[in-house]
Amino acid sequence: MQWQTRQDRQPRVRRARPAIVLALVVAAIAAQVAAGERGSTKPRKRAAPPAQFDRASTGTFFDDAFATLQGPRPVFSAGAVGPAAPAADTQPGGTEAASGGLRWSTLVSEETLTDEVKDRKADVAAAVAKSSDFKGGGYDSAREAFSSIAMAFGVIAAYDREIRWKKDAATARDLFARVGANCKVGTDQSFAESKTRLGDLESMLEGSSPEGRADLEEDFRWSQVAARPALMSRLETGEDVIGAGMASRGDFDRELDRILHDAEIVAVIGEVIQQPDFEYHDDDSYRGYAAAMRDAAVKVGDACRKKDYEAARAAASELKKSCDACHGDYRS
Repeated sequence: MQWQTRQDRQPRVRRARPAIVLALVVAAIAAQVAAGERGSTKPRKRAAPPAQFDRASTGTFFDDAFATLQGPRPVFSAGAVGPAAPAADTQPGGTEAASGGLRWSTLVSEETLTDEVKDRKADVAAAVAKSSDFKGGGYDSAREAFSSIAMAFGVIAAYDREIRWKKDAATARDLFARVGANCKVGTDQSFAESKTRLGDLESMLEGSSPEGRADLEEDFRWSQVAARPALMSRLETGEDVIGAGMASRGDFDRELDRILHDAEIVAVIGEVIQQPDFEYHDDDSYRGYAAAMRDAAVKVGDACRKKDYEAARAAASELKKSCDACHGDYRS
């Protein structure tokens, strides 16, 4: 009876062993796959790109995908998922993005912003060389120059990348915005203030910081940085530079850097005048004109960087149409 019981049990044990072994093998394979997914650093072999695309394929893709993308690139290191969070803006009253989340670096380069400050300093110096010249009309040139400088520092304060003068930009923005507003008239007071601000600007170019602090840090508004008439004067100057550069291929090649500079400044103006509390900012038609002007100026800049005369001329034509249409409905 005891032998029969063992005989009955032994086949069951033998039948169970294959199932146990199979389960152990499956578990080991699964563990190896999981470990490989987590920690394997062995490079994967990828298919080589074709030596040359056909015409249909070439027309489907952008020449430079990074030129069309917006926002920060994803960070895949250390298990991060999705795009990296942008660094917080430390400037008072500033914001790293323009309207609609558009980043300033997509419109204007650091070089253009710093060159605009330097170039307009020369205009201020000429306007305040003599009190009589300043009072005789130079104050208007000073107003345009100071307003453009204030706008540049406003963008620098809100720029989404590291840039020269960023820590002092909000203070400089407000200093030059105030003197620009006071240069509506040519008086002894506005002349003296202009001379003082010119000294501040020269000191900043030499590496010093302006005295004081931002006036608008609690409630920053772009409408307080520069008045629309002053920006429209700077806009007209930019349009003239771009238009003259499209007269011929030779003119385009000779003036390429200047055209690019003014195209980026025009794009900035097109964005600034859409900001909340700016005159007409809540007028859909006006915003449409401003956005069209901004986008056309960006196209001009892109064409300049590619040294593509035909593309630049087509974009300049779009820019002129948007400006002419706006001027037909609005007056500074």
